[in-house]
Amino acid sequence: MNYLWAGMLLVGIVYGCLTGKTAEITQAALDSAGEAISLCITMTGIMCFWVGMMRIAEKAGMIRKMAAKMEPVLRFLFPDLRHETRAKEYIATNMIANIFGLGWAATPAGLKAMEELDRVAPQTGENRTATKDMCTFLVINISSLQLIPVNMRAYRSQYGSADPTAIVGPAIIATCGSTLVAVAFCKIMQRGEGKGRAT
Repeated sequence: MNYLWAGMLLVGIVYGCLTGKTAEITQAALDSAGEAISLCITMTGIMCFWVGMMRIAEKAGMIRKMAAKMEPVLRFLFPDLRHETRAKEYIATNMIANIFGLGWAATPAGLKAMEELDRVAPQTGENRTATKDMCTFLVINISSLQLIPVNMRAYRSQYGSADPTAIVGPAIIATCGSTLVAVAFCKIMQRGEGKGRAT
């Protein structure tokens, strides 16, 4: 990605210089820098609010209760983790944060979940590979079911949208679809792996 963005910037600067638009390039750079700062300030406020809410919910025991309510879902997705409550707690926290559109709060829980899944993996040594549960968690995490797309609402508000919340309905439909496809894919792959071992 670094090379891609650097290449795009370089091509734009070279083209601007060749076409005699260096003044426009300078002005665009200044405008973009100011816009980036403004966006960062807006997103920081929203991030602090929602991450703080997640921390309060965690300290109050709400996350643990919600994770307990999610036990049937987690058992369906991760049948091999029935006794690994710590990994399930991190997975549930990650999924809950993603549902509320809090990617910032979901990332630390996702990393902790992967660490726990790696810790309980039966493989040892340098030639370890990702386990079935790791792959399932990664696919589900990428599909990211969202009921409240906080990021997109913030971006739309920042850029002057007349109705920032109009994205909510399409986001729910799109992420529900992607999550259903992800779950179906994971279960098909798990079933195929089970048949391979049986033969």
